This record gives sequence, structure tokens and C-alpha cells, in this order.
Amino acid sequence: MAPARPDAALTEDRRAEHAARTDGDDGGGMHGFFAGRTLAGLGDDLRSGRTTAAELLGRALESIDPALNAFVTVDAGGAASAARRADADLAGGADHGPLHGVPVAIKDIVDVAGLPSGMGSAHFRGHLAAEDAECVRRLRAAGAVIVGKTVTHEFAAGSSGDVSADGPSRNPRDPERISGGSSGGSAVAVAAGMVPLALGTDTGGSIRIPAALCGIAGFKPAYGEIPADGVFPMAVSLDHVGVLAATAADCRTAYRVLTGRAADGVTANGRAADGRAESAPRVCWIEPPQVDAEVGRVARAAFPDAPAERLDLAPLLRTFSALQAAETYDVHAERVAAAPELFQPEVLGRLRRMGEVPAWKYVRAVRDRDRFAREVAGLLARHDVLALPTVPLTAVPIGTRDSPFGPLLPALMSLTCPWNALGLPALSVPAGTSRGLPVGVQLVTRAGAEDLLFAAAERVTAGSSA
Repeated sequence: MAPARPDAALTEDRRAEHAARTDGDDGGGMHGFFAGRTLAGLGDDLRSGRTTAAELLGRALESIDPALNAFVTVDAGGAASAARRADADLAGGADHGPLHGVPVAIKDIVDVAGLPSGMGSAHFRGHLAAEDAECVRRLRAAGAVIVGKTVTHEFAAGSSGDVSADGPSRNPRDPERISGGSSGGSAVAVAAGMVPLALGTDTGGSIRIPAALCGIAGFKPAYGEIPADGVFPMAVSLDHVGVLAATAADCRTAYRVLTGRAADGVTANGRAADGRAESAPRVCWIEPPQVDAEVGRVARAAFPDAPAERLDLAPLLRTFSALQAAETYDVHAERVAAAPELFQPEVLGRLRRMGEVPAWKYVRAVRDRDRFAREVAGLLARHDVLALPTVPLTAVPIGTRDSPFGPLLPALMSLTCPWNALGLPALSVPAGTSRGLPVGVQLVTRAGAEDLLFAAAERVTAGSSA
């Protein structure tokens, strides 16, 4: 285990503040106002007059626990103006849909006009975004209230969430453990009940990993489904914009708003868009190459009767690594040369190693990606949904850099990054716990069949509540 960075230790003052906020809480650290609340329920409360957007914003602001380090910027003034507009619109008969008046958090590599976009790095300290990213514009058009920006692993270049100029985001289940990353702050904000919905990005698992480790749902749509305009890139052919929420159903709602999609295909209640009854999605279990035994048992129990198939993920991992290395170094080459001292040391080391990957490996990876896409398409022709653990282990203490499966960061994304290489929709949902820490099960399908994921996720929810 590598020593924690100086700011990794939870100070006594912050520990006491966190303990005071969670005193008497039996929900595993899920203590904020929005814990246990759904988008549908919040919408009902708003439209019935039982609450207002302004009141929901107030609840969000008072639920923010600084000890968990979820937010790097809170825009109380801008959010208050947006909440007043949402209330005025609703009073005037203008209802913008299921996100109207809902507080939302935004990962700090996604531009929000007038707010800092620091990317978790000293390179962009003090940088203000000139305009909203397209995904943020769509949220505003839907009446959502942007609360602020959430902590990210520096430049989204890490899966643990504990290496950032803004300090580590902390797992609400145990603040001494990692949140996962790189969308760690967004996951923490949702898991701790600070907001009901957050925006994240996912290049190799950066939404699904923290969702699994923090015990919530995280959805990475198919490549390009939610535009990445105004999102700082990590690896352009692998980057996805997605959402984190307490439930898969809330992820589905946000996804449909952000893409403008009406419900189609098989819905979560097992019916087609025309109301015809449909059989449950055909789920197959992908045997993971390496996984903690208890984590594997909990995830497998989500689909105990699903037939098992073997898929060799190792070549896909190598393909992903070559693509990510070349594309990520392309983004940062000039910064590495001109101001290496401004990077977090761990991130700088990774970038320099990425810069050493020869060009022929990238060219081969582009070719191999097409071959693997055909192989997985054949598997998805026989099954509707592939299921496997999201992460092969539970959240480790902050500062840990080794795992039973080798270096921590590659281990964390070993089961998630193949689906970025192929651009397929992937959803992580809570499957239970191992030794008191959350375990996620990951569902993957073909592009255009996203509703099958949410139908399969309904079975996980039903099974875990039995």
C-alpha cells in the first residue's frame, strides 16, 4: 500500500462534522435529504404543491457534507435563480418534464457557464467556463437546477477518485475509503443524498466504478448518445457522458431527457411501447477473469439462473489500453512538456508511460476493435443482456495502490473498460454488499436496446428486496 497523500486523511474537525451529520443514520451513510427519494416522487411533490424547486434546492444545500468532499464548487446564487424560474414556469403552466425543478450536480470536467472548470488540476486553477456544455444546456432546458460542480480525479485520468488538486472524494459508506472515479464526486453527492441526480463522464468505467463502490446506479449510454461538446476530453473515441442516480429507473429518466428519446422498445415493466406483453430480457452471465470470491457471489446472485458464457476480455483490455494511451497523451502532450510540475505526480507518471506506447499499437488496436465488436455482436445476437460484476473488489482505503489482482487502477476498470472500447451501453446497479461495502452488477447490451438494460435492472431490484 502506498502512503496516502497529505490531504487524504480525514481531519478530526471533518470527522466530527461527518459524525454529527450521520448520527443515528442506519442507511450506510446515506443521510442527505434526497436519500430514498425518486425523481418521480419529487415530481409528484412539486406538481401537487407539497414542495417547490426553491425548497428542494434548500434541502440540497443543507445536505452537502463537506467532510465527504463531493463538491468543488457550489453555485448557491445561480441555483437559486434557476429554482425561482422553475417555480414561476410551473405556476404559469410551463412544465418542462421529469427533471423540472430537480437539483443536479455536474462533474468538474463539464463546462457550466460562469463557473470554474478546474478538471481537478492545478493547470486549470481559476479557469472559468464561457458557456454551457451541450449536456448542461439540455438539463437547463428541461428545467433542472444546477447546484454546482463535483470533484473529479485529475483530468478524469484515474479510476480511484483520490488523486485531485481538490483532494479525494470520500465514500459515504466509509469516508476513509475511495469513492471510485473518476466521477467520484458525482457518485458521492448522489449516494449521500445531497442531490438526486448527477452528471458524469466515463472513458473506462468512470461512472460505473464509483456507482458500484458507493452503492448507487450509474449509466453509460452508447457512444455519442449524449453529446460531449463542452466536456474536457480524455480519450476522444472512448469518452461517454452519462448519469448517476439512486436507481436505474432514475438513470433511465435522465437519459431519455438528455437524448430527447421517447420510451421505445421494451420498457422496465416488461411491455413494448404499444403495450404488448413481452418476455423478460435474455440475460447471460459473463464469467469474470478475476474477482473477489464474495463480490462475485453477490453479483452472480442477481441473476442466479442466467446461463454462463465465457468471453476472453484480455485482448479487449489490451485494445482499450492502446487506444486510451495514444488518445489521452495527445490531449496532454504539450502540458507534460511545458509544465509537468502542475500535474499530480501519479497522473504525470501515467501520462509519461502513455506517451511511450508506439504508434503501431494504436493502429493495431483500431483494427482489433472492429474484430472484437463482431465477436460481441454475435454474443448479443444470442442474448439480450450480458451481466457481470461491475468492479472485481469493494472500495479500498484511500491511498491504496495495490489489489489482489495487481495495480489498483487497472484492476478497478478491468470489467468496465471493454464496453468503452466497443461503445456499448452499460449500466451498473446495486446488487448487495460484501463485508458491509456495496457491490454492483453490470449490464451491457447493444446500441439501440437500452431499455433492455433497464428491464433487466428491474429484476435485480426485485431480487435484492426479496
